Amino acid sequence: MKHSGLNRTEKKAAAALASIFGLRMLGLFLIMPVLAIYGQQYPDYTPLLVGVAIGAYGLTQALLQIPMGILSDRIGRRPIIIAGLAIFAIGSVVAAMAETMQGVIIGRVIQGAGAIAGAVLALAADSAREDQRPKVMAAIGMGIGLSFVLALILGPVLGNIIGMSGLFWFTAVLAVGGMLLMWKGMPVTHQKVPSRDVLPVPAELGRLMKNTQLQRLNFGIFVLHVVLTAWFVTLPLQLVDAGLAAQHHSWLYLPTLLLSFVVMIPMMLILLRKKQQVLGMRLAMLMLIISLSAIAVFSGQLWGLVVSVWVFFIGFNYLEASFPALLTQHAPAGSKGSASGLFTTWQFSGAFVGGVAGGYLFQSFGAIGVMLFCISLLVCWLILSIGLLQVSATTRLNITTRILSPEEARELTQLLGEANGVEEAIVIPDEGATYLKIKKDEYDAEAIKVVVARFQ
Repeated sequence: MKHSGLNRTEKKAAAALASIFGLRMLGLFLIMPVLAIYGQQYPDYTPLLVGVAIGAYGLTQALLQIPMGILSDRIGRRPIIIAGLAIFAIGSVVAAMAETMQGVIIGRVIQGAGAIAGAVLALAADSAREDQRPKVMAAIGMGIGLSFVLALILGPVLGNIIGMSGLFWFTAVLAVGGMLLMWKGMPVTHQKVPSRDVLPVPAELGRLMKNTQLQRLNFGIFVLHVVLTAWFVTLPLQLVDAGLAAQHHSWLYLPTLLLSFVVMIPMMLILLRKKQQVLGMRLAMLMLIISLSAIAVFSGQLWGLVVSVWVFFIGFNYLEASFPALLTQHAPAGSKGSASGLFTTWQFSGAFVGGVAGGYLFQSFGAIGVMLFCISLLVCWLILSIGLLQVSATTRLNITTRILSPEEARELTQLLGEANGVEEAIVIPDEGATYLKIKKDEYDAEAIKVVVARFQ
C-alpha cells in the first residue's frame, strides 16, 4: 500500500523536531552578526577572543555529536535531546552572566556540548514510515536553514535593544522552549528503526575516512564553515566602518539573503536537471572567491560590500543545500549515518577553526589577512574538487528480514547485487536489516520483493 503524504503523527513529529532543532540553532547563530561589535564592551576584548567565542561551540559539537548520537541508540532519543537542550540552556546562562569575553567563551563551549543532532535525526526516523522519512528530514533541514536566516536578521535588532547579555538570556529561553516542545509537543512513538542511515557505526568510521570521494566532501564542508565563521569576525566591523550602523545591519542581511535565493534556486534546479551538481558546486566556490576578493578591494565602500555579501550568500546557500544530496550519493549503502557523522564533525570543526583563525588573523593582519586566508582555502578546495565524481542519482531502501545465518546473508547479498537497478547491497545478518542503494529509473521493486521474500 502506497502512502501519499504524512499522517497526523508524522506531521506533528516533523513540526516539533524542526522547531526544536531550529530553536537551538537560532540560539547558536544569533551572536554571529553582532559579537564583533558589541563584544567590545567586555574589558578583555580582543579580536582573537571574539573569534574564539564565535566558533567555540564548534569544538564541543565536533567532539561530542557522534558519541551523543550513539548514546541515544542505547538509552533513548528523548533523554539525550532533553539533556542536550538543558546543557545548551546552562551554557547560555553562563554566557549571559559573564563579565568577560573569557566567560562568554566558556558559555559557548558548554552550549556546544548539547550535541543533539544525531538524536534528533534518529528520532525523526523512528517517528515516520520509511517512504515518508525524507519529508520529515526535509522539514528539519528547512528549520535549520530558517534559523540561520532569522539569526542574521534578528541578531542586530535584538543586540541593539537588549545587548549581548540579553541575547544569551534569549537563547536560554529558546532552549527551555525546545525542552517544552520535546515534552509536550513531540508525539510518543514506539518504533525503533535500524539506525545506520542516521547514526554512526564506530567500526565503519575508519573505512569511510579513507574514501577519497567522501574526503573531498568533508574537506569542502570544513572549508565552507571556516570561511563563514572567519568572515563574521570581520564583516560587522567592516559594515560599521563603511557607514552602516550596527542596528541597521538587518536591513542589509534581509534583502541580500532573499535575493540570493532568487538566483540560487533556479541555478540549482537547472543544474540538477542537467545532472551537473559538481559543476554547480565549483561555480558556487568561485562566487565565494569573487565575493571575498571584492570585499578585500571595496571594504570601505558600502555599495561594494552589499553586492559582495549578496554574491557570497548565493554561493554559500547553494553549497549548503547541495551537500546533503552529494553526501547521500557518495556514501556506501548502510553507511549514510556514519558518513553523515564524519561530515558534521568536519563541519563543526570548521566553525571552531574559522573563529580562532579569523580572530587571530584579524588581530595580527587586519581584515585583509582574513580575506586572503579564506580565499586561499577556497582555492585549495576548488583544486581538490577536480577529483570529485558526478554520480547518477540514487536513493536508499531499507528492508527488514529475519535474523540470517552467514550463508543466507551471502546468498541474499549476491542475489540483490545481481538485480537491475541495485547499485550496492549491504546485508547485516544479526540485525535482520538490508540496505540498498538503488537507481530510481532502473530499479524493479517487484523483482526485489520476490528475492527478499525467502528471507523474511
